[in-house]
Amino acid sequence: MGRLAEMQRKLLEQMMGPEAMGVANANLVWSDDKVCRNFLCGTCPHALFTNTKMDLGACPKSHTERLKTEFLAAREANPSDPIFARFQMEYESNIFAFVDECDRRIRAAHRRLEKTPEENAKTTNLMREIAEIELAIQGGTEKIETLGEQGKVDESMREMAAIEALKSEKSEKERELQQLTDTSGASGHQKLRVCDVCGAYLSVLDSDRRLADHFGGKMHLGYHELRNMLSKFREEREKRKMPPPSSAPPSGATGGAGKPGGERGGDHRSSRDDRERERGYDRHASRYE
Repeated sequence: MGRLAEMQRKLLEQMMGPEAMGVANANLVWSDDKVCRNFLCGTCPHALFTNTKMDLGACPKSHTERLKTEFLAAREANPSDPIFARFQMEYESNIFAFVDECDRRIRAAHRRLEKTPEENAKTTNLMREIAEIELAIQGGTEKIETLGEQGKVDESMREMAAIEALKSEKSEKERELQQLTDTSGASGHQKLRVCDVCGAYLSVLDSDRRLADHFGGKMHLGYHELRNMLSKFREEREKRKMPPPSSAPPSGATGGAGKPGGERGGDHRSSRDDRERERGYDRHASRYE
């Protein structure tokens, strides 16, 4: 019970701010190590995946709106201050590492199912399209009922024709999905596919409503948001011509300052790592381009 109470307190601190709970240090400033830099710069994954199977629990650092407001004001007033570039680099690195870990799980799941990423991507796309069409049909049906109640017969007939077209499109995609499944081999896992966004297992036997729930679910949308962030980071980085971040946590102050030989060696390794990271960065960003 003590652990549950602690988790509840942490969640309340995230929603209301530690100061509202009477536990924050009044002298705490946004540059303090106790303040979550992911929260300051954008989105903290701890808050993004609450109540999902990827729930990270409450963030151990402070999520105080007052500090975020002060941080944004300070960055706007003095954007050239190196501390803001350092915070942003750390933030991008954390998001990149989080998505990179998801991609490792996706690759492992593909290997377990003995399917190529291309086969899984095609199947997943078809399942997503079918789920989206089903939602559109449901919305159109509700619209027809509303139009009928309002006596708008012509508009109701046009909407009905549009729904019939959607049903035909859905049937065509379901046939395509069935053909793809029938030719995928006799594996015991042939009905399973891996979502290339969040890594969850999907079944071609799932109902349209269940698939729609997945693609509209918190975990799927959370990873979709993170991947969109990577695309945005990449675009901004290309504008600034900066190297992408490393997924390793920042090391703080660098050793060997004032040693020219050591600096040259570090720069060489950093340049090589940046090139490797750029390829990975492009891979993440290309999913939604």
